[in-house]
Amino acid sequence: MKVGIVGLGLIGGSLAKAYKESGQAEVYGWDTDADTMLLAKTVEAIDGTLDETVLPDCDLLLLALYPGAAIEYLRAHAPEISKKTFVIDCCGVKQVVCDACFPIAEQYGFSFFGGHPMAGTQFSGFAKSRSSLFRGASMILVPPRFDDIAQLDQAKQLLAPVGFGRTVVTTADKHDEMIAFTSQMAHIVSNAFIKSPAARQHKGFSAGSYKDLTRVAWLNETMWTELFMDNRQKLIREIDILMHSLEEYKEAMQQEDAPRLKELLREGRICKEEVDGGR
Repeated sequence: MKVGIVGLGLIGGSLAKAYKESGQAEVYGWDTDADTMLLAKTVEAIDGTLDETVLPDCDLLLLALYPGAAIEYLRAHAPEISKKTFVIDCCGVKQVVCDACFPIAEQYGFSFFGGHPMAGTQFSGFAKSRSSLFRGASMILVPPRFDDIAQLDQAKQLLAPVGFGRTVVTTADKHDEMIAFTSQMAHIVSNAFIKSPAARQHKGFSAGSYKDLTRVAWLNETMWTELFMDNRQKLIREIDILMHSLEEYKEAMQQEDAPRLKELLREGRICKEEVDGGR
């Protein structure tokens, strides 16, 4: 099959390498950065440039861009996309993307699913991409309708060479609700935590817990600002829940209430055991 990938950063670059390594696809890529394009061709992550001569022949088109850019690309190039082409975005929020892209796809007659490959690192850019990034990971899909089994099966088959371990089908609203908790909050907390003055003196005093909590503080602030703002209402709700919980711990210590603090810690431990299956 012929796969087109728009955006060759960490996500798009890893997808390109996965398809190429599978031997099941011709891969064509496009990126605004000329050096990235040159590198992708040099390491043979792509077979050529995704342009107006190639785009109509793609079986699958993956939009590995920021949400606003993905919407604009689809709006600008929709007339060139064949009705046989299946388009899937890879953005970290779904409501704003799907609300804009479902009508475009319907107007021009091609298939569009919202998508979110659930893997990544704290680093960005093509140089950090790797073919194994999504191996065994979840791929979240948001279809325009849930009663078209054939269309869903087609999407899964087109994505199969990447090596995802699980496909999760959901709504855009549910995706954004869960991602606010599982991903966006982790980045907010990590980024805020590292701002303590003690962080500059941590060497020699830190181990695994520090590394685990601060890993994603090293983020791409341009991308995450857009993602946070696009999902701000759901993210604000999660921040409020966390702030309420932190206040409970703080008050227990201020009041020297050890039994209350112990109970709060016990509740957290039990919750972790319940949601993640214990140790």
